[in-house]
Amino acid sequence: METKYIFVTGGVVSSLGKGIISASIGKLLQARGYKVTIKKFDPYINIDPGTLNPYEHGECYVTEDGFETDLDLGHYERFTGIRTTRNNSITTGRIYKTVIDRERRGDYLGKTIQVVPHITDEIKRRMLAPAANTDEAPSGAVGGAFVICEIGGTIGDIESAPFMEAIRQLRWELGRDAVCVHLTYVPYLKAADELKTKPTQHSVKELQSMGIQPDILVLRTERHLDDAMRMKVASFCNVDLECVVQSEDMPSIYEVPVNMQQQGLDAAILKKTAKAPHSAPEGATIDHTPDSKTIEAPSGAVGGASGMASWHDFLDKQRHATREVHIALVGKYDLQDAYKSIRESLNLAGIYNDVKAKIHFINSEGVTAENVAAQLQGMAGIVICPGFGQRGIEGKIIAAEYTRTHDIPTFGICLGMQMMVIEFARNVLGYQDANSSEMSADTKYPVIDLMEEQKTVTNLGGTMRLGAYDCELVKGSHVFEAYGKAGLIRERHRHRYEFNNEYKKEYEQAGMKCVGINPAANLVEIVEIPDKRWYIGTQFHPEYSSTVLHPHPLFMSFIKACI
Repeated sequence: METKYIFVTGGVVSSLGKGIISASIGKLLQARGYKVTIKKFDPYINIDPGTLNPYEHGECYVTEDGFETDLDLGHYERFTGIRTTRNNSITTGRIYKTVIDRERRGDYLGKTIQVVPHITDEIKRRMLAPAANTDEAPSGAVGGAFVICEIGGTIGDIESAPFMEAIRQLRWELGRDAVCVHLTYVPYLKAADELKTKPTQHSVKELQSMGIQPDILVLRTERHLDDAMRMKVASFCNVDLECVVQSEDMPSIYEVPVNMQQQGLDAAILKKTAKAPHSAPEGATIDHTPDSKTIEAPSGAVGGASGMASWHDFLDKQRHATREVHIALVGKYDLQDAYKSIRESLNLAGIYNDVKAKIHFINSEGVTAENVAAQLQGMAGIVICPGFGQRGIEGKIIAAEYTRTHDIPTFGICLGMQMMVIEFARNVLGYQDANSSEMSADTKYPVIDLMEEQKTVTNLGGTMRLGAYDCELVKGSHVFEAYGKAGLIRERHRHRYEFNNEYKKEYEQAGMKCVGINPAANLVEIVEIPDKRWYIGTQFHPEYSSTVLHPHPLFMSFIKACI
């Protein structure tokens, strides 16, 4: 199967939206009938972001095969519907560890190990290696696949130099099978009332000094760029005018693919890689079921805009969803990216319920019994957020008690579910000392306890219960109705502590039901109070499975209850 490679780099500053652009490119190429996968190469030396504080790197996203990754993989999955794996996320730490492990085994036969060629060769190998979701061509594919490689950081970073060298080598080796998309910033100076292209010119010059000529420029801007300015950039940067695309601020990140398509970004990529501009026929759809490992392109695909029909339908619903429903996120990380997937899952579910989810962050450290009513006033529902550690948990417990006693729809996720369990033990079962053994090792009532297999673990990185596990739903429960299916579901986890089954009978007799059980280990995955409108906690993270075209059923059900 013929494979083409797209390298996405960034210049001037970080946080320009390379992840959104990469995901948008993937979506547009899918709409034309091509198989797509996206890989994220992060220059930091951590093996993965699993041990990073969310303030350092935002949300830690977990793949189905149990790998902790960068939050951009969430964008990839939400936009394209593919299911990423550990092969889609690579850090400098993983690269160096692989090379050093080989050296220790003697694989290099006594040679001196250097950045070039050994590190760069390993980067190239990872870039060229098929991910688990690109092994086979989809049924009816129109000829080949695209592998999109996003490079974290910015041009000129010391950490990213080996990745730039690897790209330079691959551009020569692959010829027209590779294209470089460079995202850069065009700032607006209010005092001068001017847009400035000089930062872009310097960014491209830096890239060229590394031996890489960008094929396509995506200009991140807050103001519209006229053709004269695009022509100026094209002239100074040796790029075709049709390959200078602007990425203006949009009302929603989900409008970015359409904006890119209207400017011909996908057409430019296909022209540069010498592919015919195929696309999906009118009415064709692409299967993005949660269990799917491949993207099925429509048979006989022939034209681009029609393949985006479902996406346009979604955007139309988004524009008409003007009625607001107010949702509180009760957590300790006052950072938008810390709960990125939860926020997006709520937004998507709101749109499909014809409302706009207005999300309010409430820092759990500031929630007390005296102010909880005022803090939650006007909220139609609350999400008790996941996390780790002692800080802010008492505020979450107080919020859980308030919503339980006032019958406000409540969704607890991971640690949030555990706080709901602790609150119930303290205020319904009467165990005032009830706690998680994570927070209080000597609690008399460890209703949340360390998983048995975690008790011998010493290394913190990548050793939690990670990835997708089965969960059997109890018929007649709220969650059973929400999922709309009998038998098993499969959701992603990231935790070390669990519901203590020694207390299960007491909980169920008092009204909190265990309605989702892992059949292999008998672990409680879901609790709910059926007498309430919507009071549900999940040990897993449903937000990881919500996509633009397939919002998660639990978030859909939660928003309906809030409405």
